Amino acid sequence: METFSDNIIFVDTEFSDLNPYKGEILSIGLVKLSGEELYLELEYGGEVSDWVKENITPTLTQPKVTREEAKKRIRDFVGGGKPYMVSYVNQYDTIYLYKLFAGEEHPFFWLPIDFASMLFAAGRDPESYSIEDKNNFFKEIGIDASKYHIHNALDDAKLLREVYLKTASK
Repeated sequence: METFSDNIIFVDTEFSDLNPYKGEILSIGLVKLSGEELYLELEYGGEVSDWVKENITPTLTQPKVTREEAKKRIRDFVGGGKPYMVSYVNQYDTIYLYKLFAGEEHPFFWLPIDFASMLFAAGRDPESYSIEDKNNFFKEIGIDASKYHIHNALDDAKLLREVYLKTASK
């Protein structure tokens, strides 16, 4: 794949529910093309889905930050260049990030980039990206996925960056 811009940040979020009307962001991982990273876990005392209770909540072990602190730290990390946000299946990450910044200027370029669509366009099954999929293509492109913790926002963003670097060209 030939890329349009290097002004990108890889993003992954974890949230309390798949229903964006009920859910809230719980954690976010951001990784720049350079490898610089930011990971935040946000304060949240509301309900979480059963799946989140089982798969996400136990992994949230870092000190929590307020939503206001998270927005400040994300803005500081992203900077003023309005980078493209790249995420795997971006609709959830985008919705929950937009909810976090509701009513305020969003730090990313308005058009998020969906890595699953990039895989599809490159002739790959977008579901073959999953660590859980026994037919994933990580080994084929030289990635040891065992070093990443599934459903950890920072690890998911770091894996996305690594896959992107192995599959994209300028």
